[in-house]
Amino acid sequence: MSAMADGTVVVWDESLLAYDMGDHPLDPVRVELTIALARELGVLDRPGVRLVAPKPADEVALTRVHRADYIEAVRAAPDDPFFSGWGLNTPDNPVFDGMHEASALVCGATLAAAEAVWRGEARRAVNVSGGLHHAMPARASGFCVYNDPAVAIARLLDLGAERIAYVDVDVHHGDGVQAIFWDDPRVLTVSLHETPLALFPGTGFPEETGGKGAEGTAVNVALPPGTADPGWLRAFHAVVPSVVRAFRPQVLFTQCGADSHRLDPLADLRLSVDGQRAAHLALRDLADELCDGRWIATGGGGYALVEVVPRTWTHLLAAATGDPIDPAALTPLAWRELAKRRRPGRDVPLRMTDDVPVTYRQWQPESEPDAVDRAVMATRKAVFPLHGLDPHDPRD
Repeated sequence: MSAMADGTVVVWDESLLAYDMGDHPLDPVRVELTIALARELGVLDRPGVRLVAPKPADEVALTRVHRADYIEAVRAAPDDPFFSGWGLNTPDNPVFDGMHEASALVCGATLAAAEAVWRGEARRAVNVSGGLHHAMPARASGFCVYNDPAVAIARLLDLGAERIAYVDVDVHHGDGVQAIFWDDPRVLTVSLHETPLALFPGTGFPEETGGKGAEGTAVNVALPPGTADPGWLRAFHAVVPSVVRAFRPQVLFTQCGADSHRLDPLADLRLSVDGQRAAHLALRDLADELCDGRWIATGGGGYALVEVVPRTWTHLLAAATGDPIDPAALTPLAWRELAKRRRPGRDVPLRMTDDVPVTYRQWQPESEPDAVDRAVMATRKAVFPLHGLDPHDPRD
């Protein structure tokens, strides 16, 4: 780990839009509109911000996480209209031309972000096109072909990192990253998500706490459908800071899926853009407190393509590059016109806020807990003792 320069690397090139599954919820327009909005608001022109174009992850990086025969299948699948197996050519994971190249480029972008932070070239780095956290070593899953967070975390380990905290705030459980590092005590995986009883991928129960020799390094907060900002933020602050502080990471890696929003069509949490913005700022604060500011952030899920994702991830980029954007700020007219051209008929937001006050009460072990409190207590009971923390003490 090198001496650190201030500033932020944003990994971006239009070629990242090639990760395109066609008529599919994971539409790259959401990334295009994010970068356009951030640019129009001046976020990418701030002092200390450096845009870096990615190179594809090579075979060495990919095989650190994925099986070589799976990578060959990803390469071969677009040439065979009847291809089956490996989780590919399904409604969730359709085959598309250049699939290997596009997937490797997303991995390369997250690798570039991680290496810039670890080598001290920047304090923070962001790849909004990344966060494909469901991919498994030998299987595509949940719109994800290669697991770019896991590929980047593996690279950090190879570069000498001893403790990496991965925090996933996507509405879906970060199952691929958890599975890949299940037995590795050097990687803490924390996921807040809608309960697996109601939502894909069906994992992420509080009882999932890590493999032999890595007990306590998987932390799962499974929230009830309908959880809104106050409950989500209460759960976040009741679990995440405590376990991350106890782990003492050298670097914080976050997957910042925007699909916890109330308008997202694929899930049933009820966050606002304002609540998601608050989560990003809390994660930045944790990185500043524990990791000397070393923070790597990716995008993830998010399927309200115009209404939510560009605003949420522009707030993320602002948090990573300097001052937060005023929630009351207007979205620029040029961006609104672009959004209307790209997706006619969509509601284009006029402001960077949902006009939701971001308030929550501190978690307490209530005598009459609600569903969120019960979810928090289940996680705290399962994992806090493994970190020497008291599950009943709100100060822990």
